[in-house]
Amino acid sequence: MRVKDAVGRYGEQLAAAHLEAAGLVVLARNWRCREGELDIVAQDGDEVVFVEVKTRSSLAFGTPGEAVDRLKAARLRQLALRWLAAARELDPERSWASIRFDVVSVLRRRSGPPEITVVRGAF
Repeated sequence: MRVKDAVGRYGEQLAAAHLEAAGLVVLARNWRCREGELDIVAQDGDEVVFVEVKTRSSLAFGTPGEAVDRLKAARLRQLALRWLAAARELDPERSWASIRFDVVSVLRRRSGPPEITVVRGAF
């Protein structure tokens, strides 16, 4: 496994645990289709939340969340539509009042605990 992949998995594990501790229910992790992958899909009450997780080991190239630009946000919206369609196929009765897109930034430090920042409704 490449170092970058290991860092990403580490961040996604921390993000999922952080979200669950905040009361969200993780519905899917690393959901894939032809167009790409959603890191985490969660439920927050009657809202479905699509979560993009960005992990970095330093701030040399900016904060982790800064990696989610307009193009990435547009791609995540398309993936969310795919996930919703697939979820409705599996369970036509299931629905949510609204959807939300969050970004979880994980900054892995050389010493001390990682810094986790959640931006609710990021885009």
